[in-house]
Amino acid sequence: MQNLQGITLMILAMAGFALGDTGIKFLSDGLSLSQILMTMGVIGTGAFVLLSLSKRQPILTRDMRHPAVLIRGASDVIAALFMINALAVSPLSLVTSVTQAGPLVVALGAVVLFKEQVGWRRWCAIFAGLTGVMIILRPGTEGFDVFALLAVGAMLALAARDLATRAAPKTLSNLQLATVGFASFLVSALMLIPFTDPWSIPDTREWGLFALVILPTIAGYYAITASMRIGDISVVTPFRYSRLLFGVVLGVTLFSESIDIWMLVGGALIVASGIYTVLRERKLHRIELATAPTCVQDDR
Repeated sequence: MQNLQGITLMILAMAGFALGDTGIKFLSDGLSLSQILMTMGVIGTGAFVLLSLSKRQPILTRDMRHPAVLIRGASDVIAALFMINALAVSPLSLVTSVTQAGPLVVALGAVVLFKEQVGWRRWCAIFAGLTGVMIILRPGTEGFDVFALLAVGAMLALAARDLATRAAPKTLSNLQLATVGFASFLVSALMLIPFTDPWSIPDTREWGLFALVILPTIAGYYAITASMRIGDISVVTPFRYSRLLFGVVLGVTLFSESIDIWMLVGGALIVASGIYTVLRERKLHRIELATAPTCVQDDR
């Protein structure tokens, strides 16, 4: 029952993030990108500050100055800059597909930075997923969209954020890290102001779209955190790829985007590689538990 609840929460989180992306894409047609980020940052950060205070959690602590937290914040800033520009100029389905390769890049980074052991099977899965990204982008062909590289930049920055999160002090709660994450939108907005259009007063429709962006995103942060705590990580994590389905459906129905065979093949490779990596890790973890305390060699 707990795993079922975790799966449900994970799917709801991915739906929330997809709705947030959809709202940003709509808003980018009429408002400055810096204004969108600033509004998201002010409202989102304010909401998390109030939540932190209600739970009697400090907003700022000494651990916030830890190098990993600073790197995480910088990665969030870069990710926001790339992501909002990608959503403004590229198809939602393409942006969603490319960013789903993030967990594979995290797995690759864990090998380099944390010296995690990865055998030939998971190496194959990682490179298969990255090949899926190349199939979607198709560099050097007529179908290549140079703006799609913005989605790649967002994916790499999000992967760097996840790696920094692993190294962040355990004393920091998910709520504190989420507050810092939303605050990064403020920094991103300030950096974009010189390069974007002047701000304007949002109309009723645009305020409604802001609600569509911020409320599902905040709910998504909570849902994904709860899903990881309620269910087994190896069981609920594969369902994060449901975001790809939501992104494609919303892109086709709301923005009349077309899905070609290359995106289908590339997306399938990314999802299959990601799920295999999670399931393989689960199997190896069970082997380690079954053989402990005896140290054995496996074919990771």
